[in-house]
Order: sequence, then structure tokens, then C-alpha cells
Amino acid sequence: MTNIPETGRTPRVQIRLVVIQILVLSLLGTLGGRLWYLQIREGAAYQKEASGNHVQQVVAPAVRGAILDARGVPLADNETRLVVSASRTELLKQKDDGKAVLTKLAGVLGMSPEEVMLKVRLCDAKTPQPCWNGSPYQPIPITDEATPKQALQIRERSEDFPGITAEPEAVRRYPGPGKANTAQVLGYLSPVTDDEIQQAKDSDSPYLRSDMVGRSGLERQYDKELRGKAGVTRYEVDNLGRVIGQAESDAAEPGANLVTSIDSRVQRVAEFELDKAMKTARQQFDKITGTNYKADSGAVVVMEAKTGRVVAMASAPTYDPNAWVGGISAKDYQALTGKNSDYPLLNRAIQGQSAPGSTFKVVSTAAAVEAGYVWDGGYPCTSSYAVGNQVFKNFEGENFGPISLGRALEVSCDTVFYGLAHNEWKKDGGINPKKGQPKDYFFKAAHQFGLGKETGIDLPNEVTGRVPDRQWKQAYWEANKDAWCKSGKKDGSYVEKIAYENCLEGNQMRAGDEINYSIGQGDTLVTPIQEAVIYGALANGGTMYTPTLGKAVISADGKTVQEIKPKAHGKLPINQAALKGMDDALAGVVTRGTAAWKFGGWPQNKIPLHAKTGTAEVYGKQTTSWLATYSKDYTVIMTIAQAGTGSGASGEAVRNIYNAMYGVQADGSIDNKKALLPAPQKGLPKVRTDGTITSPKISDDPVKDVLTSPSPSTSADGTPPAATTSPGTGNSNTRRRRPHRRGSRRMLT
Repeated sequence: MTNIPETGRTPRVQIRLVVIQILVLSLLGTLGGRLWYLQIREGAAYQKEASGNHVQQVVAPAVRGAILDARGVPLADNETRLVVSASRTELLKQKDDGKAVLTKLAGVLGMSPEEVMLKVRLCDAKTPQPCWNGSPYQPIPITDEATPKQALQIRERSEDFPGITAEPEAVRRYPGPGKANTAQVLGYLSPVTDDEIQQAKDSDSPYLRSDMVGRSGLERQYDKELRGKAGVTRYEVDNLGRVIGQAESDAAEPGANLVTSIDSRVQRVAEFELDKAMKTARQQFDKITGTNYKADSGAVVVMEAKTGRVVAMASAPTYDPNAWVGGISAKDYQALTGKNSDYPLLNRAIQGQSAPGSTFKVVSTAAAVEAGYVWDGGYPCTSSYAVGNQVFKNFEGENFGPISLGRALEVSCDTVFYGLAHNEWKKDGGINPKKGQPKDYFFKAAHQFGLGKETGIDLPNEVTGRVPDRQWKQAYWEANKDAWCKSGKKDGSYVEKIAYENCLEGNQMRAGDEINYSIGQGDTLVTPIQEAVIYGALANGGTMYTPTLGKAVISADGKTVQEIKPKAHGKLPINQAALKGMDDALAGVVTRGTAAWKFGGWPQNKIPLHAKTGTAEVYGKQTTSWLATYSKDYTVIMTIAQAGTGSGASGEAVRNIYNAMYGVQADGSIDNKKALLPAPQKGLPKVRTDGTITSPKISDDPVKDVLTSPSPSTSADGTPPAATTSPGTGNSNTRRRRPHRRGSRRMLT
């Protein structure tokens, strides 16, 4: 009989249990070892690999707010275009990384395969444009100009185009040529950079990689308000880019609308007249250089005199801002920025600076009054003015005898201002004043008029101009002394002689410097917007306003309105009696002075106009035309470089801008029905809760009649009517440079 253990197990069963126990222990040991291997020895590596499983964001860009004119007419808005995009994540799932799909897509879109593939590659430090600098998990736009037929092909054959979408999306739109272009005022957009993302990450308006940001103009100035807030959907993805779940989603918030003080009708007239004036100037012969005028750049500003709000601002040459939409091509970029481009991206209304010529005489007149000169005093308007061995001549030897300050402004008598400035220079101690002695009334007045600093307009990159006072001369001399001393020669060429004299005493205020300065020549530089502020203050009784383009920011649903109120920043340094005298004198410029031949027949008794002409010298170039004007409502400033005289080059254009605004007809009558803006625009356009905007119906060509109507200031053959000239003033259309002023820079008296 077999012995059976008390446990009831046979030896065979016990052996099997032992084997099973050994196997279990072996498995546990193996598992433990594997866990040790994974978690301890290779833990760092697998932790790094696991970190590839993370949350990625897919961004739905916010609809950018519109930029509107004062009536609600869009200057920049959005249009729906068919945008073809590629999902890089889906393409990488394919065996060839999507090359076959992209090649087929190129065929449908009429693009080269290389062009399409370059667009979907990711940007880095070594990858040049074109490339994608946004999130790799976001659809990458290939084109925003797909036709309905192309989009239909892609959507109907979706199995042939995995990862490719063709959807309608909002794309920035600008009016472009033929309408109110407003290019430099509006600016343009381009993708955000990595540096900008880092700089703004802790701000109250951080950037996302998908954002388009304003690069200039109003698009940049009001970028935060216009941009809105992008929608973000967060996905969990593994290290291979596969989506393994959705975390959360934030809806996009559209940007606010910016209402400007621009009137698109007046803007178009201003652009047209500036362009026409430049073309006309190029047909005129410059007797000084023996060639036609080049008229290579210019600007015009129309501003409300009592608020500082800008009604129109044009700069030439200009460009089509739509060139930037969807990414600018290398060819277009070169055309806008190359050496031969004339730099159309510059807004010459705020960035173009030149000597102001005789338009500066309002500053010199105020300085003379402040210095104690009597308004009605008899100041000799002689044919010339001598300082030492240097003779400064009046234009064409004109001699009006003893005249008042007002009459000196009216006929633009240089020698009156020569004498005033020279007298003050001598009172201030001449070329070697004692410390603290100079009163410098003429330079002080320029600073009080706001020159030499920014006006504060709500546009980026405004320049300051220049007031060449003693402090500036000292700083400029210190910066350039070594170069002058190295290149200067006592008996060399004209330029070498100037360098030699500047080396010796370029930091001293010479008589010739102050004499030239008094008539807006020499080293003085101003911008058109600075002139607009000055002449606007003359129009409104002496208050200087900070110029503005933004009028209000209105939320996309119209529920929130933030008005941008006009802001005064100072008073002109002139008493009311002198201001009244200056106002009368500038009205005389229009009726019997240097601008009369361009404003004949103007209804002065109903709409009083005031003006000051200026012809500024620029070394090595033809003269710059300036015309500064104002009515009770507006100030209009126009300047054209290398175009001749103030009234000759700009008079007709400025006249036509006023004609358009006030509805003045060829016979001098006023037609209120044809007046574009007889008084400044009041109120704001309404934005409805659905985002639509109330604005007037705009015809195909709302200012066609204005642009094609004959100018009252010219007869049928293009010559000024005989009645528009007056004795002693009709020669203003032939004002030229005065070569003798060049020598004043070399005076040592």
C-alpha cells in the first residue's frame, strides 16, 4: 500500500507545485528586473520620450476689426476668400510624408510642386522664407486665391487629398488704387515673430504664433484693439503627433472696429490732386537747372482746424497695400524698398522733412512781436540787405519801401526778416555771446510753435524735424568736427571750404545762419503735419491740437464705444492783436499776395481763405514747393519736393481740394449739394449687434465729377485768368532759388 502524505499530495503533484512556484518567482524576478531597467537605468530616456505626449493648440484666428472712415465707409476690412490649407500632421502619416499629395495639389492650383512644399516646411534659423512659422499642428495656408472650381476639385476628391482643406476664410482687404488708397496711413500686416511672442507673453495682450500684426500706420498703432482674441482648441497628442484626445476649447473673439476722422471722399480728392500736381510739375521747365522739375515726392494734409482731427493724409509715391496680403513676394518687396523705389512705404506727411521756406515766416513774425517790434512799424523792404561783404537780395530786387509786419508776410518780403533777425543776432552778442546772454527770440518761438519735436499724432515713427538753435549747432559740431577737419580745405572746392569753416567754428551762431533761418532756409526742417498744427492754431485763435486719426474704438457687437477726444497741448506764443493782424495778412496772400494768381474768383466773402506760400532751397536739388492754407474749418498743407514754387506747383491742387469740400464751382458759386464736407463730420457710424455697420451708399465713383471738373483758377488753355494777378504780386509764379544764399553759410561775421 502506497504511503500518501497527510497533505493529500502525491510526489508528482508536489513537484509540479515547486515548478510552478519557481516559474512564478522567475516571472516576478523578470518583471522586477524589467521595471528596474525601465524606471531606474533607462528611466530618463523613457521619461524624455513620454514627454512627447503633450497638449497642442490649434488656433482659429480672430476676425480683425475694420478700419472705417468718419462715415463708416471701410478703409480696411476683411473679405471671404477660398483658402487652401494643408495639415502637416496628416501629411506626415503618409509613407512619403505627403509629397505625392502636395504634387497633385500643385497641379490643381497651377503652382509648382516645389513652391507648395516650401510653404509647408517649418521655419527655423536655417530655413529661409517661404516657410511656415506658426504651429505645426495648425492648418498651413497654401493660397488664399483659390477659385471655386479648384476648391470643388479638392473637396469632391477628398480621398486623393488627405490632409488638404479648401474653406472660406476672412482675409484682410484694402481698397487699393482707384479708390481712397490711404496706404501709408493704414499700414500693413505680417506674421508675428518669435521675438515679439516672447516680449508680449507676460502682457495683457500676448501673441499667438498664428497672429498677423500691424507693421506700420493705423494697423500698428491700434493693433491691440483691432486684433481681437484668437480661438484655441487644445488636443492631447503623442510623440508621433497623433491626436489621442481633446482637452478644452476657447471661442475666438473678433477685434474691435476703429473709426477714423478720415473722409474717404476727401482722401481720394487729396490723393488725386497731389498726383496731378506732381505730374504737372514734371512738365514745367526749371531755368536754374536747365531741366524739367523732378517732382519726385510729396504730401498733403487736410485737418480740422478746431479739433486737430485729420480728414485726409496722402503721401507720394504710394503703393497698393494689398501687396502685403497673404505674404509679399520678393519682387514686390524689392519694388517697395529698393534703392530705385523712391521709398513709397514712407509716410511723408509725418516722416518727410525739409526746409519750410517762407511758410516759416509766421514763426519769425511771432518772434519779432515777442522781441518788442511794433506790428505797424515801418520796416524797410529793400531790394537787398548787406552784412559785412555779403549781400542778401530780395526776390528779383523787389522794393516795397517801409512796410508793416503784416505786409511783409503778405508780399513775403525777405529783407524785412533779414533785418529783424540780424538785429536780434547783434543784440544777443553776435558770434561770441556771453554765457546766459542770448535771448534767441527767433529760436525760442520755433520751439513754442511745437517745432523740433513730435506732434504726438497717433501714427508710429513720426520724425521731429529740426530747430537749428545754439544747442543743436554745438551737438552737431561735436559729432562732425573730426570729419570736417579731415576733409576741409581753405582754398578747395565749395564743399571743402564749407567743411574747413565748419571745422573752425561750426558750433558758433553766425549772422548768416540766423538770417537764413528767419525765412525758413538753412538747417531748419519741418514736416507737413507740424505745419498743419501751426496753421490750424492760426485758424482757431491760437490753440494747438495734437493731431489724431482715431476717432473711436467700437466693439464688434457695437455695445462698447470708446471715443478718442481732441486734445489741446498748448497756445501759440502771440497776443490776440498780433494774431488778428497775422490772420488779415494771410487772407491778403490769397486776394492780393503771392497766392492770388491761383485763387482768383474764390468766394472770399463767404468762405475766407488764408495762405502762405513757400519755396525752399535744398542743396544739390531743385526747390521744394510749400503751400500752407486754412479756412474757418480746415487747414490744408501741401508740399512737393523738387517741384518749384509754392503757389506754382501746389496752388491749383490745394484750390481744388477746397472746391471739393465746399462745393465751389468754376464760376465761384457754391453748390451745397456737391460739397463733400462743407463742415466737419459730427457723430459716429453705428455698429449693429450682428457686426454690420451703418454707412452711406457708395456709388462706383463718388467723386468723379469733382476730379474731372475744370479748375476756376485756370482758363481753357491752362493759363491763369488775367484778373487773378495784381500789381507787384503776379510774379510769384516765377519765384526761383536765390543762389546768393548759399554763401551765407560761409559767413564769419
